[in-house]
Amino acid sequence: MDILLPDADAQTAFGARLAAVLPSQVVIYLRGDLGTGKTTLARGILRGLGHQGPARSPTYTLIEPYEIGPRRVYHLDLYRLADPEELEYLGLRDFLSDEALWLVEWPERGAGLLPAADLIIEIAYIVEGRKLTLIPKNEVSQALIEALNPRS
Repeated sequence: MDILLPDADAQTAFGARLAAVLPSQVVIYLRGDLGTGKTTLARGILRGLGHQGPARSPTYTLIEPYEIGPRRVYHLDLYRLADPEELEYLGLRDFLSDEALWLVEWPERGAGLLPAADLIIEIAYIVEGRKLTLIPKNEVSQALIEALNPRS
């Protein structure tokens, strides 16, 4: 499923729309070049879930945990990760047992240690805005896409 969004506000709004249909346990990989809005989309999801405080990019901390009501969310930005093994030092293994929503930017840099994606969102520049391509990896994410599709 492709979605065309004209600006950052639309990307944030789509994140909130996506949040409304997310189950409590799902892994989303956010892929795209620098500046395409991976963090903007993650911020929209967090806001859509009800997060009121700042939603910063975890570029330097790599993992930013959130507790939003009963829900756990882990936002990872692995751009600065030199080796996937660094995730072990950050305690990633401890988080894996949690029922949580995972938002992972630059997932290829954590290959082999990250949980498998349920949904991949590829974000690309277009002439006026961004194009999001949603790629389901299982039945759960296929149902998410169907819930988002206005034609269904």
